[in-house]
Amino acid sequence: MEMEAAIRALSALAQETRLAVFRRLVQAGFGGLPVNKIAEAVGVAGPTLSFHLKELVHAGLVHARQEGRFIYYSANYAAMAELMAFLSENCCGGNPELCTPAADRRPASKRPRKEVANP
Repeated sequence: MEMEAAIRALSALAQETRLAVFRRLVQAGFGGLPVNKIAEAVGVAGPTLSFHLKELVHAGLVHARQEGRFIYYSANYAAMAELMAFLSENCCGGNPELCTPAADRRPASKRPRKEVANP
C-alpha cells in the first residue's frame, strides 16, 4: 500500500461516525447492508450518513452496489488487510511474536476454548 492510500484510509477512519459505520460493515460480512440498516445501526440520519459513506468509498474502504432500488455498502476487506499490513510492516523491531493481539498472548489456560468438529 502506498503512503497516500494509507493516509486517505486512516483519515477516513479518524472520525467517530465513519469508524462506527466501517466497523458495522466489517461485522456484516461480504453481503453488506442497505443504507437504512446502516443508519439504524449507528443512529445517523440519511443525509449525514451519505456524506460519511462517500468518504469511506473515496478512501477505498467500502464498496457500494445497487440492487433494485437499494444501495448496499460492504467493507473492502482487501483494503482493510492492506492497511493492516502497511501498519504492521517491520513491526516490533524484528520480533513479530510481540505483534500478536493481546488476547493471543494470554496463557493457554486463559484463552477461550475452540470447538473442534468430530470427523
